[in-house]
Amino acid sequence: MKFRAKIVDLACLNHFTRVSNMIAKLAKTCTLRISPEKLNFILCDKLASGGVSMWCELEQENFFSEFQMEGVSEENNEIYLELTSENLSRALKTAQNSRALKIKLTNKHFPCLTVSVELQVSSSSSSRIVVHDIPIKVLPRRLWKDLQEPSIPDCDVSICLPALKMMKSVVEKMRNISNQLVIEANLKGELNLKIETELVCVTTHFKDLENPLLPSDSVSQNRHPEDMAKVHIDIKKLLQFLAGQQVTPTKAVCNIVNNRTVHFDLLLEDVSLQYFIPALS
Repeated sequence: MKFRAKIVDLACLNHFTRVSNMIAKLAKTCTLRISPEKLNFILCDKLASGGVSMWCELEQENFFSEFQMEGVSEENNEIYLELTSENLSRALKTAQNSRALKIKLTNKHFPCLTVSVELQVSSSSSSRIVVHDIPIKVLPRRLWKDLQEPSIPDCDVSICLPALKMMKSVVEKMRNISNQLVIEANLKGELNLKIETELVCVTTHFKDLENPLLPSDSVSQNRHPEDMAKVHIDIKKLLQFLAGQQVTPTKAVCNIVNNRTVHFDLLLEDVSLQYFIPALS
């Protein structure tokens, strides 16, 4: 089992750092799946136990100038590593404006993801190397089945999100009143964020949003355009998702499965992120 990769392009390095920062805000620990074409950051807290799920995917060729990996076997040419997200994010922060970044799977008395950063010394043409050894856990094959790309349920309503910064600002104010929130939307481009307590009911309305066409429009076709699909969720989980978005996405869609799940589908340049928040029981 081997893995080594290198980034020399500064734009690619900064983009990879932003992705790592986002993951650190979304998940304390995550699984890094390495395959010949792709890297995935995975969080799979079982929806049944009230946890969120995340699947972030990037094509390795869009980031790395060199990329070599050998999985556990020829038939199973993949590597699954569990790591603390913030450790990777911290290591990459030192790489800003560096000459090159190398990532390698190593064993230094314990399995590590070793990040080597080549920094330019400002007063000369020489450089110095900063090395971070990130402790990891190599996951055995028997655990892989729980870490596959989540199947996307047929949703009742799909709607494009308003500006995420604005949404975050609204939800932060709502958190001061309640720890639960209702997110609801219909097929007329309307999205509401709503909180209710014994004393107060507050709703923020967003209108004239786009409803993307769904591949399986069978559910939506029988739906009255004004009928709201809604999910009752933990406001902290929504805020954590919104706080993780440091870059304006190319695409941001919210898919609602009535009273079950809200699924956020984001495209950040060439990185896709899927994030699932289950309904409160």
